[in-house]
Amino acid sequence: METINAIKNRRSARAFETKPVSRATLEELIDCARLAPTARNVQPWEFIAIVEKGTLEKLGSLIENGRFLAQSSACIAILCEDTKYYLEDGCAATQNILLAATGLGIASCWVAGDKKDYCEKVKGLLGVPQKFNLVSLIALGYSDTKLSIPPKRTLKEVLHWEKF
Repeated sequence: METINAIKNRRSARAFETKPVSRATLEELIDCARLAPTARNVQPWEFIAIVEKGTLEKLGSLIENGRFLAQSSACIAILCEDTKYYLEDGCAATQNILLAATGLGIASCWVAGDKKDYCEKVKGLLGVPQKFNLVSLIALGYSDTKLSIPPKRTLKEVLHWEKF
């Protein structure tokens, strides 16, 4: 099944080729994001697709653990209005983008947003109204690097039946 393969094969990439991600592909990824589940169907999100090299470089310079944004072909910023479940809703949209990108053969990496010290600077750079929280940024691009599977706990270690 394609969905299960995307879940099992998704990896975080921090090195990208110079090949651009098309506008149509970015629209498809954001279309998948907007279909994510959301508490009470509030849909508090907005998305910014960033492809200009200068803006990507500025983003990379603002985020210590996101320097690779400067080398990505594109980035999607996931923003949510400050609703009761904005973080859960925004994270569901983020995960939809990551899985859809994997399914389309696009490398990606989730960069945390919420509560980070760089949020206000990123929002300022992107012209985001104050009522929105930066939930995440997703670096996107193509990569010919085979990413290794990081160690994961086994199913037996994490699965409990009926009680902990």
